[in-house]
Amino acid sequence: MTQPPVNLADRPATQADSLDDAASSRTVDGRSDDLLSELLRSVRLGGERVVAYGPPRTFSMGFADVGSLHIIEEGELELRIDGDRHVEHLRPGDVVLLLRGDPHHISNETDAPEPVRWLCGTFTIGDPQASHLLGALPAVIILGGARTPAPEGLEVARRMLAIEMHSPSQGSAVMISRILDLIFIQILRAWAAGTDAEPNWLAGAFDPQIGLTLSAIHRDPGHDWTVEELARVCNLSRSSFAARFVARVGKPPATYLAHVRLDAATDLLRDTSLPVTHIAERVGYNSEAAFSRAFKNRYGTPPARWRRDIPGRC
Repeated sequence: MTQPPVNLADRPATQADSLDDAASSRTVDGRSDDLLSELLRSVRLGGERVVAYGPPRTFSMGFADVGSLHIIEEGELELRIDGDRHVEHLRPGDVVLLLRGDPHHISNETDAPEPVRWLCGTFTIGDPQASHLLGALPAVIILGGARTPAPEGLEVARRMLAIEMHSPSQGSAVMISRILDLIFIQILRAWAAGTDAEPNWLAGAFDPQIGLTLSAIHRDPGHDWTVEELARVCNLSRSSFAARFVARVGKPPATYLAHVRLDAATDLLRDTSLPVTHIAERVGYNSEAAFSRAFKNRYGTPPARWRRDIPGRC
């Protein structure tokens, strides 16, 4: 029996595989099935560095073009997303994630007597082609205070981060990077579990039924999925499944499947030397022409040219 692929770049299972295989709880190497982990691996996002800020009482500081995390430690601050008139008022204990790298400003223009201090961490995205997964998330996620409560694990990670910054030692740079990854995942978990989570892949991943279907799609994007098959994966009727999928993910199952297939195709184009015809077959297209049209509509260039334009590829 063909095992499901570990990563999107692995060869999808054959169409003869059973739905039980598609919805199995473990991958071929024994890891627990974890859609969020797989998607984060596909984006290749990782924590980079942390800086402690303690500017004068009145200031305005801009950030842009990089995923940012702000942890407010002292004082009250204001957050403005560039181009948006709305102002978020931040207080000690608030944790702010701007994962997409939207330009924004942190400021304190009230000349308040108490000092202000916060930590700013940054994230890198190793695969810009997969950044549309992050683009589906809100520009800013804020935890703490009267908003979505910050999970206990987030405070533990924050204290670990402070220790590494105040008493650096051998390996601190790697420790800080890993702690940022932990904080990032904690924030996404808390936000997705909240009542104000917007429909997208992350909210769908945390849905106990739709999450099963998303996992099946990502493990085997080349399978000839029908709505009926996907509904059976999560034990819903066709109509209930279709409505629930749109409500949680924000798009119909067929549209989401098409996006996942093209994501898998970019991995194969970048990481293998397989002919375009074989890649088209592996990700579920019946012809190279149909695959090339879909790929060009998504990325603006045919797959063969996209592959040639990859930096560093001969």
